[in-house]
Amino acid sequence: MSEAHIRAFVRESEEGITELNNSMLALESDPDDPEAMDAIFRTAHTLKGNAAAMGFGDFSGLAHAMEDLLDEVRGGDMEVSSDLMDRLFEAVDLLDAMLGEIDETGDTTVDPTGVEEELRTLAEEGVDALDDDGTTDAADAAADDATEDDSTDADTSSDDDDAGVDADFDHGLSPADDEGVYRARIELRETEMPGIDAMFVLEAVDDAFDGLACEPDREAVEEGEFDETFDAYVTSETGAAVAAGVDAVTQVGTVEVATVEPAPGDEETGEEPEAADAESSEADDADVGDDAAADRGDSGSGSSSTSSTSDSISSVRVDVEQLDDLYGLVEQLVTSRIKLRREMEDAGIDSDNLDELDKISTNLQDTVMDMRLIPLSAVVDTFPRLVRDLARDQSKDVNFDIDGRDIELDRTILTEIRDPLVHILRNAVDHGIESPEEREAAGKDPAGTIELRADRERDHVTIVVEDDGGGIDADVLREKAVEKGVKTAAEVEAMSDAEARELIFHPGFSTNDEVTDVSGRGVGMDVVRTTVKDLDGSISLESTPGEGSRFEIKLPVTVAIVRVMFVEVDGVEYGVPIKNIAEVSRAGSIDVAHGDEVVRHDGDIYPVIRLGKVLGTAAANPGGSGALADGGEDVPAEADEHEGMLLRIHEEKRPVALHCDDVLHQEEVVVKPLEGILSGIPGLSGTAVLGDGDVVSILDVETLGGRR
Repeated sequence: MSEAHIRAFVRESEEGITELNNSMLALESDPDDPEAMDAIFRTAHTLKGNAAAMGFGDFSGLAHAMEDLLDEVRGGDMEVSSDLMDRLFEAVDLLDAMLGEIDETGDTTVDPTGVEEELRTLAEEGVDALDDDGTTDAADAAADDATEDDSTDADTSSDDDDAGVDADFDHGLSPADDEGVYRARIELRETEMPGIDAMFVLEAVDDAFDGLACEPDREAVEEGEFDETFDAYVTSETGAAVAAGVDAVTQVGTVEVATVEPAPGDEETGEEPEAADAESSEADDADVGDDAAADRGDSGSGSSSTSSTSDSISSVRVDVEQLDDLYGLVEQLVTSRIKLRREMEDAGIDSDNLDELDKISTNLQDTVMDMRLIPLSAVVDTFPRLVRDLARDQSKDVNFDIDGRDIELDRTILTEIRDPLVHILRNAVDHGIESPEEREAAGKDPAGTIELRADRERDHVTIVVEDDGGGIDADVLREKAVEKGVKTAAEVEAMSDAEARELIFHPGFSTNDEVTDVSGRGVGMDVVRTTVKDLDGSISLESTPGEGSRFEIKLPVTVAIVRVMFVEVDGVEYGVPIKNIAEVSRAGSIDVAHGDEVVRHDGDIYPVIRLGKVLGTAAANPGGSGALADGGEDVPAEADEHEGMLLRIHEEKRPVALHCDDVLHQEEVVVKPLEGILSGIPGLSGTAVLGDGDVVSILDVETLGGRR
């Protein structure tokens, strides 16, 4: 079995398990929801079939047991209850664990026998059997019945070994006046996934002909339950058209066609088979069969066939490593383009071809960036199950809503933001939402509410997590801060309520006296802020005691390639992201207020940060390589204090003005984040490689001068 096939199976099954979780949550909240029940049943059936075709019998068996139990519920023989749903969720978790092992090793050693037998016992005896140990006589009998059924199926699939037509087989087809019924005995090419290949064949045949019946039945064939060959019965004007159409499918090795009910104009009326060897039609395979394997291809079977109207492939699966490789190549292309332009400018060469290259590479860059965008649903669709389980563990009733699932983010950002969102949701359930008794005593609905909303505005996405719980009491935080030695009594007294609430982001800080399995002792909220900051984002908190809390996270849609303003400080070049700059001006407008340098704009005052001081360039390295000074010690400067340039930063980012010696140029560059021991250095967000090969530091305006 190829690694590519396993990878495709895992990715599709991951989506199926997510769909199962969400559909089961919908059914639990509304047991009379027929759409939720149908979705669960359909997904379980697909998981079962795919696993069987891939040879993962334990996985398929557990999914089959779920399907059987759900069939009892769908038929009205069993009611939806919390206990029943717990067992089904347990089975889904086990499927997820097996899938994770398959993804890592290509196989699974997880034994689902106990859970599978319990599900079968439930299907036989009902919810009253939940107290049994899972090895009851009813469970054993169900297992025996399943074995007998399998044996029967196996015997059925091997009865018809000769080429003759079984006159007793009821194909149920109704040919048109000019058509007959023909049987195609199909043998696949050599394959490790007979069920999947057979599925592609049957889909292509079903599209090409007006009717289709199978022996064994279609479900068994698509699960690989046949012995070397299987029969497909179709209606057509001639047997030759059937032979040509089936033979054109890539997965078909040989096909033998026999007449069941001859068409009026077909000369081949006997039962002698028309054999076609797939090896003799390689050219047809290339043109037709590949489409059938990928989607539902045109069988090319002649006048009696019909073409599918949805043959075109609208999307493909791409391995994330390949996407990352492509992204890396685009980064190199952007850097090479910058180098080439600089060299041509130095040589005094002007070329329209270079302008065309700029347009092409920019469009390519935009396309690749868009390819990396993934809907938020890829992460948040697993959260309803998380919230449900957490609330159930704590005997709380929580309604959880998600809005903005289709908002897209860069794959890297989406991957990194998952854990912070999980931390916030865990804390909302554990610390935020009160028990039903407490809520009723406070005049609230016994069921709490948590909302996750996402919205995009230009190049940023805002994610809000809001609950209607007990809120965060600033006075309690002040007391805990003093008690834990995080702040002094004088410091907390000087804090506003909003500043006091920010203490929850302090490492190890918590208002809980007891450690819980859900959210620990404050561990995680400091990680949330650090992770968001590393993604060039921000997080803010609003809370009202007794009413609830609101976390707002702002993140860029994409990363890495940004437009930068390059400035000179004591002979060293630095970059400042242009998105942070509100205005560039001469330094002559600097004033002094209360001993500090400031500039005024529209009645507002902006403190001046002299980059030569906070970066320590002149003192640390007169040659000009530059280094960050701790806290921004005063570095003597020879230049007049009113010379140079000022970069006024957007007020919402940080209301300051940066002083530099000169503003050099603007450029679109690839920014590499700092890693290892260099990550987290105040004042630096990353580095960029310029066209001449120089490495330039990109400044983080929010943390310059030791500000955190």
